[in-house]
Amino acid sequence: MKIRKAKSFLLLACILLLTNLTYADDDGVTVETEEDTSESSAANDLSYESPYADPAKFYFADHFDDLEQFASKWIKSQAKKDDTADEIAKYDGEWDVELPKRPLLPNDLGLVLKSKAKHAAIASRLNRPFVFSDKPLVVQYEVNLQDGQECGGSYIKLLSSGKETTDLKQFRDKTPYTIMFGPDKCGNDIKLHFIFRHVNPINGTITEKHCRKAKDRLDDPFKDKQPHLYQLVVRPDNTYVIRVDHKIINEGSLFTEFTPPVNPPKEIDDPTDFKPENWDEREKIPDPDANKPDDWNEDEPPQIPDPSASKPEGWLDDVEEMIPDPNAEKPADWDVEMDGEWEAPLIANPACEKAVGCGLWKAPMVSNPNYKGKWRAPLIDNPNYQGKWAPRKIPNPDFFEDKNPFKMTTIAAIGIELWSMSSDILFDNLIIVDDETLARDWAAQTYDLKRKLIDREAETVVSRVMKFTNENPWMWAVLLVVVGLPLAIFIYLACSKSTASPTARAKKTDEYVPDDSEAKDDTVKSKANLNSNEEDRLQSEAADAEEAENDNYEDEEEDEDEEEADETEGVPEGKEVADDLHADNSPTTKEAEGGVKKRKPRRE
Repeated sequence: MKIRKAKSFLLLACILLLTNLTYADDDGVTVETEEDTSESSAANDLSYESPYADPAKFYFADHFDDLEQFASKWIKSQAKKDDTADEIAKYDGEWDVELPKRPLLPNDLGLVLKSKAKHAAIASRLNRPFVFSDKPLVVQYEVNLQDGQECGGSYIKLLSSGKETTDLKQFRDKTPYTIMFGPDKCGNDIKLHFIFRHVNPINGTITEKHCRKAKDRLDDPFKDKQPHLYQLVVRPDNTYVIRVDHKIINEGSLFTEFTPPVNPPKEIDDPTDFKPENWDEREKIPDPDANKPDDWNEDEPPQIPDPSASKPEGWLDDVEEMIPDPNAEKPADWDVEMDGEWEAPLIANPACEKAVGCGLWKAPMVSNPNYKGKWRAPLIDNPNYQGKWAPRKIPNPDFFEDKNPFKMTTIAAIGIELWSMSSDILFDNLIIVDDETLARDWAAQTYDLKRKLIDREAETVVSRVMKFTNENPWMWAVLLVVVGLPLAIFIYLACSKSTASPTARAKKTDEYVPDDSEAKDDTVKSKANLNSNEEDRLQSEAADAEEAENDNYEDEEEDEDEEEADETEGVPEGKEVADDLHADNSPTTKEAEGGVKKRKPRRE
């Protein structure tokens, strides 16, 4: 009964805890949780409208929600790749503007690569060219690999200004670009590209500079099938920052974090200098004066059979350990010409199961005390050591120093040129600006809304409780009282019930209950292994309990007799006799089996 009450109290405590998630504390002001307000606030804080991009502030912006604008703004490539078979050289990948497979915001469309294992290219011209001067370059866009990605890229190219980017229908892999940025994966090789093409100020040659890899791998964007936000910021002080979902994952300097470096070394190895033939680079040499000892035997094996071992008695030398399975049968489709002669598979010999061992006995191998291995002369310092040879240095004829690599080639257009083994790659909310604040505001109106919806759907009851508790520290005290205290009481009551003494059972009942003497006998029997002193103590306690119960019975009988005398006053004599006869014939006045007394029923 106590445990049942404790369970009820624990259930009530849980209900109170959930109620506390809806109501505040001292002020009595109602606080709605995210679960309660999900429907009411979805139309307010998560309502979506296509963001507006001021042409005076945005060099480029496209949310892809306007189909007519997309048709006039983006140009699909009609070019072909060089040095490629004709059947795969053409850029015939399919592009479309559509809703995501898992729509999150109403009427939020995106640019989707529909085909796979095909070359695909599409480009659009900027509102005005971006010239690298005194403001940073900020590039930001979303990618959703809706089918995951095993091999392929989802990067973008910022195309350089010039005659080769005049006709975007000819956009292809060799079209000059200033920056390439975005994720790429093939197998286990995961990259987040940031490549810029640097122009040599002396001879005008162009070299690709590849940013070092980030320390942390980006596995989730390629498998979770959710939108992710990529941002690149290149600043006039020649530093850069790369963010994924607003988190910095790579940053550094244009001078030091790229391969090959922007500026070549001042000196280089002399290409005409070669190492002399007699140049000795050995720091240590074998001692020429050392001799092998006379007792050194190189032929001794490292291990030998244990000479102290002997074959156990009962070893069956003539019995094979493995025998053909006598129950095996040749398969019906066995072809001797194709499969060869059929042989039954081998099984462990049953005769060896009870024997010490069978088969050819061999002594176990032990280490050979005489083994020394091959002799080698000890090493000594080389008296002719000349150090590690290196060619001499000469001034680098191609040396230059670009003190401001930020000033890259002007950007005139943006393009996406891919080959992927996955389809349905979705691009969205692509912008180019010179102010990080504009990029954050744009993300707040687009990507951040999607992220809130995804996080809200993924939130569990436990995470909501923990979040609400962290935001309201007073809830820790409530959790301790409402959950911890009832749980402790429940455990205490459960343990108390299991350790309760059998002599404490109530015996005032009309049903058959074993006498304490029987309980005493059972206890003595179950404790047969106790010593005699312990047995005497148990018997004494049982006798005292029995005597106390008998006294109680006598008191109860006297009380009942007094009640009967009171009740029979004024009762007709015939009725009293009938009642006595009825009481005598009642089974409750008889002794039960085992000699246990039963309390007489009270007369009404």
